[in-house]
Amino acid sequence: MAIENRYDFVMIFDVENGNPNGDPDAGNSPRVDAETGYGYVTDVCLKRKIRNYVELLKEGEPGYNILIKPDRSLNSKFTEAYVTEGLETGKKGAKKDDVIKARDYMCKNYFDVRTFGAVMSTGEDPCGIVRGPVQLTFARSVSPVFVEDIAITRQARTTEDRQETGETEIGRKSFIPYGLYRAEGYISAALAQKVTQLSEEDVELLWNAIINMFEIDHSAARGKMCMRKLYIFKHDCVLGNAPSHLLFDKISVKQKNEGPARSFNDYDIIVDEEMPDGVELISKL
Repeated sequence: MAIENRYDFVMIFDVENGNPNGDPDAGNSPRVDAETGYGYVTDVCLKRKIRNYVELLKEGEPGYNILIKPDRSLNSKFTEAYVTEGLETGKKGAKKDDVIKARDYMCKNYFDVRTFGAVMSTGEDPCGIVRGPVQLTFARSVSPVFVEDIAITRQARTTEDRQETGETEIGRKSFIPYGLYRAEGYISAALAQKVTQLSEEDVELLWNAIINMFEIDHSAARGKMCMRKLYIFKHDCVLGNAPSHLLFDKISVKQKNEGPARSFNDYDIIVDEEMPDGVELISKL
């Protein structure tokens, strides 16, 4: 059964001595707004971590497959939906009813389609376009971040020619000493009811994934990343009881000191707990 309540939420996470989201256009160094110096993490990066957690937690369980991953082509998965539903495959100009049946199959069997939506209109067996009920913003750092670019030595050589030039060679590593990031999200009950049938069980799984998504993603490159706070605004109706931006303004994060921040304790999180009628504030962390 699809959800009957709209949700808005705020995620607050940090990175210590790591690269939270590399920028391919800048040698994979941390993403930074060139005009302000604030760091940011893309929504695509956050969704990837959520997908990875759900895939590990629910591996093999019906209804929790993940569409967006590099195991096989997307078009082959779309064709699989047609075959399973007994629809004619490989026909140009698929019937509208067939596309809808295939779309519903994808929503039922793939958690990320049910949650984030997907463009599935490619190939000869299209499954339509699904606008996901869960949407995330880019995460932006609360304060400007400083990107360190340090030299590192590499002992293992890749070719014989390089091996002859000496025992070591120099490499580079970019990281942020510390950054506290904030991202916001929305869950539309109207879209869930109309298309994907996102359930309350799915939403609870989403909260679990958000809280734990960095725990399965630790690496030397990403440093120490932690989800520090998850605030959820639950509306008592489908369309909501208050504009999301007014609710987001009730969570403010301010740096205590004037110098560079180097830990979560350098910030104060101020929560206005007075909610509009019909809105409940839930703190998951």
